[in-house]
Amino acid sequence: MGWFGAPAEVGERLRGVDYLADEGIVTSVFLAGALEKPLLVEGPAGVGKTQLAKAVAGATGAELVRLQCYEGLDEARALYEWNYKKQLLRIQAEDDAWEDIFSEEFLLERPLLKAIRNDAPTVLLIDEIDKADVEVEGLLLEILSDYQVTIPELGTISAVRKPYVVLTSNATRELSEALKRRCLYLHLGYPTPERERDIVLAQVPGLAGNLAEQLARTVATLRSLELKKSPSIAETIDWGRTLLALGRAELDEDTIGETLGVVLKHHSDQARAVKELGLS
Repeated sequence: MGWFGAPAEVGERLRGVDYLADEGIVTSVFLAGALEKPLLVEGPAGVGKTQLAKAVAGATGAELVRLQCYEGLDEARALYEWNYKKQLLRIQAEDDAWEDIFSEEFLLERPLLKAIRNDAPTVLLIDEIDKADVEVEGLLLEILSDYQVTIPELGTISAVRKPYVVLTSNATRELSEALKRRCLYLHLGYPTPERERDIVLAQVPGLAGNLAEQLARTVATLRSLELKKSPSIAETIDWGRTLLALGRAELDEDTIGETLGVVLKHHSDQARAVKELGLS
């Protein structure tokens, strides 16, 4: 399938699912679909990398299949494994079951295999690839090169319809050059205050424009401080929802002091913010 007809269509359709994309994002998303290449999205936590993959799925009506990476993730959890308990029960029940236990009936499909075998439009999100071990990258190289999986007992399974692949990374470790060569690259940073204001207004219906402006500029100031954890876009949105729930019309000193825990989750960060912002 053609994922998008033109870059302008990408921006319009992403806006339709409340994802406001700049020109760099729009172009990268379009090219990933047009060239059928994975899109590697890298940047600090909380800038909307995962949300971008969800937005592409929502904008295209595709199914989202997500592989959440973590240290210790192995092929069995990423690709497939056999249902050993069910196999054992079949063997105990039937003496001649050995030839039948390595069939579809006993196969446990994991995200990578599910995305390869899906005959419907699919967005495959490989989330936080930098948290996985290097061995997982080797597995991905094989799959993303040919979009096929070899299961010794069943043979080679090739993709009927190539998935739209998005890999995200918080850059906690350097990814291999081999993996990067197979991908288009997009770096996402924190948005400008103007764009973050627009994001908040899109995500928090009913919030006044001037309050969203104050929020975005205050968060930008907080991010300029030396914090353990800078506020994410999602936390800015939560702050907007908080103010709306409290019925606040201004982000004054009292309001910031009362609600700072929505965006800063470390006591030392809150103390630094109180000092730098001159809050009493």
